[in-house]
Amino acid sequence: MHTIAFVFWAALAGLLGQQPASPPGAQASLDYQFFKTRIQPIFVTKRPGHARCVSCHAGPAAARLPLALQALPRGSATWTEEDSRKNFAAVQRVVLAGNLNSTLLLHALAEEAGGDFFHSGGKHFNSQGDPEWQTLKAWVMGQTESSAR
Repeated sequence: MHTIAFVFWAALAGLLGQQPASPPGAQASLDYQFFKTRIQPIFVTKRPGHARCVSCHAGPAAARLPLALQALPRGSATWTEEDSRKNFAAVQRVVLAGNLNSTLLLHALAEEAGGDFFHSGGKHFNSQGDPEWQTLKAWVMGQTESSAR
């Protein structure tokens, strides 16, 4: 019985350690309007030396990835309302509101700037001072469209 209890507690500790909780008292939530108007455009922005995020993270090939966005409608640079809602749900799988260790913030950030080691699409942001990274961070930390104005 002690072995089962030990395995249970060890597994629980491992799961809790994967994505640290928000600081005590934090009440961050993810604002849909901010996502739609400020975050989604980041996914379609072309950066020198990199593919756009949607090149790998949208469409049928992306279904196996932790972040799978909807394919852009043919000939369009933006998503429909329905697809934006689906994207919002998809992105929430790689974001824990109020947590700077969210995968969305760390995967495309250079390791020397605090990012994690893996992102097969490259490191799109060289520093935490990058304006787009700052926008991602603001959203993850709970900034809303109305507070951004």
